[in-house]
Amino acid sequence: MAFQTLDQADLQGKRALVRVDFNVPLSREEGEDGKVSDDTRLRAAIPTIDKLRKGGAKVILLSHFDRPKGKVVPRMSLKPIAAALETVLGLPVAFASDCIGPVARAAVGAMQPGDVLLLENLRFHPGEEANDPKFADALAANGDIYVNDAFSTAHRAHASTEALARRLPAYAGEQMRLELDALDRALGHPERPVMGIVGGSKVSTKLDLLRHLVTKLDKLAIGGGMANTFLYAQGHDVGASYCEKDLAETARDVIRLAGQNNCKLFLPLDIVVAEKMAPGAPARVRDVGSIDEDERILDAGPETIERLCRAMANSKTLIWNGPLGVFEMKPFDRGTVEAARYAARLVREGKLVAVAGGGDTVAALNVAGVVDDFTFVSTAGGAFLEWMEGKTLPGVAALLN
Repeated sequence: MAFQTLDQADLQGKRALVRVDFNVPLSREEGEDGKVSDDTRLRAAIPTIDKLRKGGAKVILLSHFDRPKGKVVPRMSLKPIAAALETVLGLPVAFASDCIGPVARAAVGAMQPGDVLLLENLRFHPGEEANDPKFADALAANGDIYVNDAFSTAHRAHASTEALARRLPAYAGEQMRLELDALDRALGHPERPVMGIVGGSKVSTKLDLLRHLVTKLDKLAIGGGMANTFLYAQGHDVGASYCEKDLAETARDVIRLAGQNNCKLFLPLDIVVAEKMAPGAPARVRDVGSIDEDERILDAGPETIERLCRAMANSKTLIWNGPLGVFEMKPFDRGTVEAARYAARLVREGKLVAVAGGGDTVAALNVAGVVDDFTFVSTAGGAFLEWMEGKTLPGVAALLN
């Protein structure tokens, strides 16, 4: 993909407006501003901030937080996040109580090369979510270059992700570059055969994804609760399992579309069932369709996982979205954990490029202890899914132009 990186930018003395995603969880005690309880997104911004500082730029950070809906909501201020960022970076981070206007202008004017400044919540202004040109002009007035390092917000056509990128020389930040390169390796220009694993509970939330993937992949494995709908569509009894029975015909359409595009579809061969979804509940392995009316399908069976691992071993690229069972609860985490660890082993051996992301995927890979072993794990959620669905992301399109 033809986007400019910071390696191509003249940074010395430049005011760099950097779109980050600091919409992080805050824990609040009575009377406190709040403390960041997970600094993953702050740490993800470090490579871009460091590169800009070393190049002599003034680093001006832009982010949204929560949903203030265009109004100033004090509890949604980014001020507590500036303090947390200081700890992560190990250097001072200035804070301005507005992202445009005299307050922002004065804060930017006081900066020296290498300084870091966090501006107040973009969504305190209605122009952000409206992608308002005048608001984008007001943001652009404080910058010489624009850097987007927030792939997780790239699916939104907001002023700071789309309009601003068209007003200044635009570059992909280091995290954005890694994300786009990884996704291009997975779906844009992958090494074949390419395999996908899509899990989770609902077919209804992943119809666009499934329809797109069967036209792009060589193999697609469907797991989790959504596999129940496909099994039901093929005439199998699913007992008391979660199942979107009204989508049976839709599931059959996906199966037909896969056949038309020579995409081999993998559905469960055997299942792990229990009468109750509870930790340590008595579990049994059944063949598909062999289930009592009061039993629920809660994981993929060992034969299914063995076949899945063989399919991965015969692939060059893997895209993973969603767990294969109720991974939060033993013993129903086994299918997801075993498959994830096998994929990680193939990556370590240099036999597989594995890219994962979206929804519960990161949490599931953390349970398996393999997040750091995959080629790339995206924390972008909605943007990752829309990319996999083949949709144009406004924030990425703006960089490509």
